[in-house]
Amino acid sequence: MINGSAGATHLVPGRAPSPFGELPAQVSRLGTALQELADSLDQRLLETEHLGRITTQVNQGLLLDEILDRVFESFQGVIPYDRIGFSLIVDEGAAVIARWARSNLGDIKLGAGFRASLEGSSLQAVLATGRPRIIDDLQEYLAGKPGSESTRLIVAEGLRSSLTCPLIVNGEPVGFMFFSSTQPRQYSSEHVAVFQGITAQLSVIVEKGRMASELDAQKHEMELQNEDLRRLDTIKNRFLGMVAHDLRNPIASIQMSAELLADPIAFLDAEERSAFLSDINRQAGYMVELIDDLLDVTKIESGRLDLHWESIDLGEFLEDTVRRHANLAARKGTQVVLTDGYNGVVQVDRKRLRQVLDNLISNAVKFSPAGSAVEVTHRREGGSWTVEVKDQGPGLTDVDRKTLFEDFATLSAKPTGGENSTGLGMAITRRAVEAHGGEIGIDSQPGRGSTFWFTIPGAGPSAG
Repeated sequence: MINGSAGATHLVPGRAPSPFGELPAQVSRLGTALQELADSLDQRLLETEHLGRITTQVNQGLLLDEILDRVFESFQGVIPYDRIGFSLIVDEGAAVIARWARSNLGDIKLGAGFRASLEGSSLQAVLATGRPRIIDDLQEYLAGKPGSESTRLIVAEGLRSSLTCPLIVNGEPVGFMFFSSTQPRQYSSEHVAVFQGITAQLSVIVEKGRMASELDAQKHEMELQNEDLRRLDTIKNRFLGMVAHDLRNPIASIQMSAELLADPIAFLDAEERSAFLSDINRQAGYMVELIDDLLDVTKIESGRLDLHWESIDLGEFLEDTVRRHANLAARKGTQVVLTDGYNGVVQVDRKRLRQVLDNLISNAVKFSPAGSAVEVTHRREGGSWTVEVKDQGPGLTDVDRKTLFEDFATLSAKPTGGENSTGLGMAITRRAVEAHGGEIGIDSQPGRGSTFWFTIPGAGPSAG
């Protein structure tokens, strides 16, 4: 009811106020709520799209590192960060190890392989609650916990706040994701809620990627093992072929000589009997050499080559070795000479070093023509000694040089005296030199002879 003069209004007592007076405010609040709902739905849709794409990629066989790279590239619109790290829980929950990290800052100090105990750590509390943890100011946090090496490294990268999120699959914690920002107080309860909304699916995705990576690593390991088995099978086949070829002839020769010596009607004079016995001895020696070489290769390949170290004077050792070979080479009309060099003490396995020199010098004599000389030299170069064996033989082709130190190598050049060769001597020589921490090689050209060289660490000059 309206009373009074024009322009004045009074409410009649007992009547409720008109709802139309508050309508604009209600409409405004409703619009705000609808906008917030729309933003939330957009955010959820964005999260779902990201996770859906990653899930599809996982099903297509993406490995863990590839999945985490996709997360880093896709989640900027979901959670703010300048760096993401991923760590796995290992040792039945006793420790955590960094598995992957990526940063916009470039300099990653806390990278894959960093390991820490979970016992008594703040991460253990994160697992106990199952909730993400926010550190608003990493510098302040480090000041309170100066013993935290992981925080020190993160701060050194330039990061100032972090959101640590546990990854749980089927009720079991498997690891953590660390979102970090260069800005302090970058994270809020809103980001915790966002991560909790996607954690289950993201945890499964990451775990599937981890399992795929483990399977891929196992597959790679199996491929390496298979490759090793194929290599061993090749060696076995080459060995069997060599046995059939290289042992058949000496065995047949020994058998024939033995039958003649045992034949009562074979009238052999002393010279003939001596020749047959010498042939039996020579062929048996070759077979023993071959078997010894094969045993050496097997021992070295299996890692059972034990070196017995001792200090020796290299000059005296070379003099003794050259003297032995000079006597043997004289039968072929070949000389073996040692040039003057400085004496020095080396730490070696005497037996293996002798094997190296015996192989190199006998090989040089084997391929040298009568009347030529095999020259042995040694010199100190920095912290090691270099020993050279130079011959005047036919030299080696490029193909020969590439295969010389391999097992069962056969050369285009033939021994000048018709000597046998197992094809293993140079391979064993290489392994023995490398076991001493040295190197071996050859300088050679067809028609210009060959110079074999190897190095061994030096222990200093000899006394006197």
